[in-house]
Amino acid sequence: MSKFEITPQEKKLTRQLFYRSFALECSFNFEKMQALGFAWAMFPAIHEFCGTQEEQVEALKRHTAFFNVTPHISTFLLGMAASMEKEAAEKKAMDPAAINAIKVSLMGPLSGIGDSFFWGTFRVIAAGVGISLAQQGNVLGPILFLILFNVPHLVLRYYCTVWGYVLGSKFIQTSYENGLIHHMTKLATVIGLTTVGAMIATMVSFNIGLTVQIGEMELVVQEIFDQIMPNLLPLSLTMAVFYAIRKGIKVNTIIIAIFVIGLLGTFIGLL
Repeated sequence: MSKFEITPQEKKLTRQLFYRSFALECSFNFEKMQALGFAWAMFPAIHEFCGTQEEQVEALKRHTAFFNVTPHISTFLLGMAASMEKEAAEKKAMDPAAINAIKVSLMGPLSGIGDSFFWGTFRVIAAGVGISLAQQGNVLGPILFLILFNVPHLVLRYYCTVWGYVLGSKFIQTSYENGLIHHMTKLATVIGLTTVGAMIATMVSFNIGLTVQIGEMELVVQEIFDQIMPNLLPLSLTMAVFYAIRKGIKVNTIIIAIFVIGLLGTFIGLL
């Protein structure tokens, strides 16, 4: 018997996760990115393993946390999360926070692999073959591109669901027996915070464009902040937004406020 063999009921569940994974980015937004799609894709597992309505609501809330990964291999995390939901239902002592912690810790490594393979390599090769035919007027060019890119993608996408589900179950069982899950949760939290810090430095842009003339010397205000601490202003802006969210201010209100401040600051030459 193959170590990846699963029961008919589990096959049905993994197929549901696989089909629903195609809606991962249908509700994509810049607050939580793929989180809503992930929660919707997870619902068959939540309905299967969470007995009460309250447990289902709590599970859905867990899976609406920030999530972003290469869509083609997202099913590995779907399968693993489903397996962990099953373990959480069977072992009440398990901390459900570990599910999100593991998801966060694997998003970066999996995206690095997925982006490099699918977007950076495989898509380029498939496009090269398709374009070479299309330039010759061959209608098979775009068709061949879609086949070369999507057939391997769909096969891997399906089997990632099964691998994630099977490995997730065994991983959790072994981890609880040797106490590894507690350390993994802490490590995943640290990795998650590190990832968020890196995202702030690379994705948040906030610079002061003000220049002060002191005698014959021109003083660039932004350089002063950079000398104090690089990316201090993006960090400050992020913390201010986080504080506003904690105070219950709506995200749309925060976005509009940032937009208005950016326009006014640019108009008066401050930003």
